[in-house]
Amino acid sequence: MSEAKTLLKQYLLNFQDVEKTSALFAGNGVFEMPFLVSLGLPNRFEGPEDIKGRLNTVLGFYPDFEVKAEDITIHIDAGDQVFAEYTVHTVAAATGRLTHHLFTAYLVAKDGKIVRLREALNTVAAASALLPGGVHDLPAPADEVHAF
Repeated sequence: MSEAKTLLKQYLLNFQDVEKTSALFAGNGVFEMPFLVSLGLPNRFEGPEDIKGRLNTVLGFYPDFEVKAEDITIHIDAGDQVFAEYTVHTVAAATGRLTHHLFTAYLVAKDGKIVRLREALNTVAAASALLPGGVHDLPAPADEVHAF
């Protein structure tokens, strides 16, 4: 198994252990979810401590967030880089809604650490899961809309 693939699986399969998971990142490693900006949320986190905070935020939104090995599909495995999709079936704490998220992930590894993890998910589904009124609770769009 390649270094990147191994790290991605360790990250995903140990998501509930934020100490262990955040320690997989290099000191200057980054975690990015670029489309969160469309929901008014921060989208870039740098270093293990910042990333640990983000992981705790996700677990606050979805306390039972868990990735199962059979729900991970590796599409590209290039040694120090990997691209995958994975699904998570979880309940949103704020609304009690069972949510089925599909994520994509691109990971770059160097010297046994994650230097970049870039994930994407359907932000409409995330808003529908987390907000009491779903997407209706989002503010009206401005004259200029940013998806990144």
